[in-house]
Amino acid sequence: MKVASFSRCVHYVTGKEEARILASDGVLLTSTHDIIDSFEFQRQMNPRISKPVGHIALSFLPEDKDKLTDEMMTKIAKEYMELMGIKDTQFLLVRHFDNGNPHCHLVYNRINDEGKTITDQNDFRRNEQVTKLLKRKYGLTFSKGKGRTKTERLRGTEKTKYEIYHAVGTGLLRCKSWPEFVNHLKANGVEVELVMRRNASKDLKDLQGMRFKKDGYTFKASQIRRGLSYAAILSKLDSNAEKEQQRTINSQARLIQAEQPREETYSEPQKHNEPSIGIPSLGLFDTTNPVYDPAEEEFRRRMQKKKKKRGPRL
Repeated sequence: MKVASFSRCVHYVTGKEEARILASDGVLLTSTHDIIDSFEFQRQMNPRISKPVGHIALSFLPEDKDKLTDEMMTKIAKEYMELMGIKDTQFLLVRHFDNGNPHCHLVYNRINDEGKTITDQNDFRRNEQVTKLLKRKYGLTFSKGKGRTKTERLRGTEKTKYEIYHAVGTGLLRCKSWPEFVNHLKANGVEVELVMRRNASKDLKDLQGMRFKKDGYTFKASQIRRGLSYAAILSKLDSNAEKEQQRTINSQARLIQAEQPREETYSEPQKHNEPSIGIPSLGLFDTTNPVYDPAEEEFRRRMQKKKKKRGPRL
């Protein structure tokens, strides 16, 4: 996550009860004020960057608590930084004990030691890949998804992010149009903002991205859910609408069918002296069900009259 204020971020991570600094580089640890000044001094090497603060919470499951000593957590965090390309810059790693999950907070300067910006391109996807790799390497427990998250244990940005994630997820399941989706988010305290290109019209062809806001925090769509975009949301909402329409059509068809009277079928009584054998109808070639022909019957009557007039042959 990127933020603008080192002061606010450092006060948060160091101000928790029993907060413990595990590792650092390039910052003075004599006081909170000195830590902040260290970060701010290097920030001035590239003042054009409005959000120079990198802040990542590395959280683990309670099942791995015994494995995660301070030394192990520090080792994993430093390896995480290396794999994510967070290097040659200032950082502060602080462990917290305010919930049931072993976790630490990494604060780093996005302006590296040479005044260049550490990229955050595809950081969400890279973060997912790196954390999976490290969990496998160190035999850590894999979470079964955000559905297991205990919201009462979350704080600050993580709590807000989860609340947005939940609101978006339920909206994608229930809503059938964009206005309905936006109203659903508003009912849950979430605002959605479409980001257009600079100096562009309000035409959707100029759409650059999407942001969600709640409780003073702002997140890009990709920070909330992988692959989340305006086009993806519209596709899902259209699919929901089509399914609902089909359900309505099927329901009406069943109702009409139930209201129609049933037609009684007529079947000729079977002769008692003939065995009942189930033979499928073959039309004109079915000898068990001959077809009556009036013209043929008239021809037979005429032939019989001619025979009577002629008399019997000798």
